[in-house]
Amino acid sequence: MKTDPAPLFPFPLAEARPVVLAGADFDVADPAAMAAFIAQARGTAPAAIGGYGENRGIYAASPLFGTPAAGVEPRVIHLGVDVWTEAGTPVSAPLDAVVHSFADNDRFGDYGGTVILEHRTAAGVFWTLYGHLARRSLAGLAEGRMVGRGEVFAWLGEPAENGGWPPHLHFQKITDMLGMRGDFPGVARASEKEDWLGLCPDPSDLMV
Repeated sequence: MKTDPAPLFPFPLAEARPVVLAGADFDVADPAAMAAFIAQARGTAPAAIGGYGENRGIYAASPLFGTPAAGVEPRVIHLGVDVWTEAGTPVSAPLDAVVHSFADNDRFGDYGGTVILEHRTAAGVFWTLYGHLARRSLAGLAEGRMVGRGEVFAWLGEPAENGGWPPHLHFQKITDMLGMRGDFPGVARASEKEDWLGLCPDPSDLMV
């Protein structure tokens, strides 16, 4: 079994341009403004990439993440890496895996189509989460189904099916699923940052 990761996308992520959404100056309630901001950062590159550990104000657009006005500390710390590229782009498994769980988290600001893979390696067990997928990614899936290293198993979704976001992959590495299935927090409260980043280490070692 190969232990080096296969590419997630049909293009090398080394060609993606970085984008930082922390402190972004567009209207977070305007999806078109967000898409334009990302497109400018991406330029002619095949994708824009970034976001691990960022403190982002963009989640204020959805009540899903909590608001100070409601007396709830909002969730603002991003726990994965986002790869912004075209809807319909295929996504491949970086390592051999089985399908742990999947769901259509169909709420504004949520993941939309979501797949979680389980990986067993010599170093132990961990999981990878793929959010903002096209609904067709869920068709025919079954928990326990094997997914080979480098096998295409999902496609990026349009805003109408991915939670209302410009098309992108939310990619997250998880060391303990905490009993959850088909979903896992991708954004944490700032007061709980260290705990959640410990559960969800930087997945860049799987991204080529």
